[in-house]
Amino acid sequence: MLAKVLSGTTIGLDGVLIEVEVDVAGKGFPTFTIVGLPSKSIDEAKDRVRTAIENVNFDMPDSRLTVNLAPADIPKEGSGFDLPIAVGILAASGYVDKDRLSKSLFLGELSLEGKVRRVPGVISVALLAKKLKITDLYVSVENAKEAGLVESINVYPVSRLADLVLHLNQQKPISIQAKIKWQEVVSQDNYDFDFAEVRGQEQAKRALEIAASGFHNVLLKGPPGAGKTMLSRAFPSLLPKMDRDETLEVSKIYSVSGLLQNKFYIDKPPFRSPHHTTSRIGLIGGGTHPTPGEISLAHRGVLFLDELSEFPRSVLESLRQPLEDGFVSISRAAGSLTFPCRFLLLAASNPCPCGYLGHPKRKCRCMPGAILKYHKRLSGPLLDRIDIHIDVPPVGEDSLDLYQNAEPSKIIRSRVTTARQRQVKRFKNSKIKVNGEMSSAQVKKHCQLTSEAVNLLKQAISRLSLSARSYFKVIKIAQTIADLSGKDKIEAAYVAEALQYRAKEE
Repeated sequence: MLAKVLSGTTIGLDGVLIEVEVDVAGKGFPTFTIVGLPSKSIDEAKDRVRTAIENVNFDMPDSRLTVNLAPADIPKEGSGFDLPIAVGILAASGYVDKDRLSKSLFLGELSLEGKVRRVPGVISVALLAKKLKITDLYVSVENAKEAGLVESINVYPVSRLADLVLHLNQQKPISIQAKIKWQEVVSQDNYDFDFAEVRGQEQAKRALEIAASGFHNVLLKGPPGAGKTMLSRAFPSLLPKMDRDETLEVSKIYSVSGLLQNKFYIDKPPFRSPHHTTSRIGLIGGGTHPTPGEISLAHRGVLFLDELSEFPRSVLESLRQPLEDGFVSISRAAGSLTFPCRFLLLAASNPCPCGYLGHPKRKCRCMPGAILKYHKRLSGPLLDRIDIHIDVPPVGEDSLDLYQNAEPSKIIRSRVTTARQRQVKRFKNSKIKVNGEMSSAQVKKHCQLTSEAVNLLKQAISRLSLSARSYFKVIKIAQTIADLSGKDKIEAAYVAEALQYRAKEE
């Protein structure tokens, strides 16, 4: 008897259809063989599936059993094929009605007692099912909610293999997972840090407000204890909530990476803060079987690099291309994969190894050669890709008042949201969403400068030796300042403020 069951796997972030063909031969020595480039974890499925079927009171075929995972030229990994293999064996043995399998897709791991466990990448497979017009998707109870983010398919949460058999034979139907209402996928105002807790540093707060509004990269530089990390940790509280498409896009990355855990979607712009000992592969992504790195996990959110100068230079240099393109291509012998990484780089650094260079009250103890070597860890091309450079000075005693009220993040976020709405309207028929993503052609198309602003820019080019990239970044920052001010045209005052955020000469 032959049975065919549909399943899926992920290559990169995309779902790929896998046909699980199960043949139960009438004669032959009892064997259980899985072919089609299975990994070790899939080969071990033989013992999990056999024991699960027996523990839910069904008989395993006492003959030659062959399972083919087609197409056979795609390497398969993971434990998600346990459920489709078990369903295929039961269908080939006559325990399951085959007519229910043609428009159904199965994905899940089996425990030895027949329970269905969660697997990564369910959102990608659900999107695949929607694309192929497969009506029914059977996954574990833990995966059902995240699969419910995808519309136009019926998601069935399966707790045990025995329940699935009863459902397929129309004896005891399983209820369809309720679709996630968009009103439920809303960010809550529960942040670990708030700008109301930050004392002083008004210029840095203003710069971060501009960065959040236009999605501009930021470098905070100052002595230890000035508040760089505190400001950075509070920065996510300024970001507007993601729309439905962004939520699904980011949740898909976390689903493939197996990081959703108890959540079934990512409701806020992600904030990733890798340690400075992170490897290049850990930051960019890759490996023998390429997986998303920290920059992809920060997609549509923030990548915070604390102690930027402590990161190896080779690791930091690998950020240059992703910062420009918004995606990273990872090539291996087996092929090339592309991961999205449209993130906001937020970095913090000390001015020197001891941290007190330029401090008004404490003396720097570093040798000139050590300071020069410290600065050389950050290359000019990388610094040129950072839009906003801010010096964070020590907080004065007047600002350190426990009873002083600072502006809370909620109020700042309302201004940021208003500025973002102006940008959404501006880029309505474009793929970009914020000012920081504009190309030079789009800057020319969308940005209108007054004559005074143009004259100021011309003077800045000659006096500050701005590169072409810096020139356009100044205009983009000035446009964001205009959006915060509610103005359509870029005025000279906005250009002047934007110029203040360029990197200072060391």
